[in-house]
Formats: sequence, structure tokens, C-alpha cells
Amino acid sequence: MAADGVVLTNLNLQPGHCVEVKAFIPADCNGFAINLGKDASNFLLHFNARFLLHGDTQKIVCNSKEADAWGTEQREDVFPFQQGAETMVCFEYQADKLTVKLSSGEQFSFPVRMTLDSISFLSLEGIQMKSITME
Repeated sequence: MAADGVVLTNLNLQPGHCVEVKAFIPADCNGFAINLGKDASNFLLHFNARFLLHGDTQKIVCNSKEADAWGTEQREDVFPFQQGAETMVCFEYQADKLTVKLSSGEQFSFPVRMTLDSISFLSLEGIQMKSITME
């Protein structure tokens, strides 16, 4: 997947706050990603929803990237996404983890593996942004 979607910089998402992404998933989408972190080389969270991609079927795969080096993948069994439909994912930033809240009401956590004062970078790949809200 190429970084062909929305890229936001200077986001300034502080610990204790959330960013909510509403987006449309194209009907021919094999997978999409939402990245949060410092910049394109440093992700606190690479959230990758895979319909049929890299050998995964209906899996959420999460990872971190530091200085362009990927960490250990974390796979989730929940998969509330549908091709050709809108979705919402909310990311709550805490000092030690990111809590991912899905539109289905399910949620899971991903550990923070590097220290950042705030999340300044957000990018979307493979989906069409509808809105981004910070609380």
C-alpha cells in the first residue's frame, strides 16, 4: 500500500486525548492503514485492516516503526469492517498504550514502544477520509 491518502502533520495529540477517524472503505479495498506517530519513519501505531492482504483474511494487524525499522506485529481477531461502507476508528493516546475503539463497540490496546511528547503525524492509506475529530 502506498501512502496515497491523507497525511496530517503538527497534529499535537497529547496523552489522555483521542483522535477519531471516520472514513469510507472502497468496494475494491484489500486493506487499509491508519498510522499515528512522529513522522513517516516513526509510527507509534500502524493500524492495518486486511480484507485479503499479505496472507491475512479479515485481520487487524498492528505494529510500530522506529527509524524505519518495524517492531513485532500484534494481530486482533475482531474485524468489523466492510468493503464499500463507512467506518469509524477512535485512538486514545495514553502514556503506556493506545486504546483502539472500533465502530462495533469492541476495543483493544497496543503498547507504546517509544517515547513521544505528543502524536504529531497521522496518515491514511487505502481509505477515503470523511472526518477527523480530536477530543
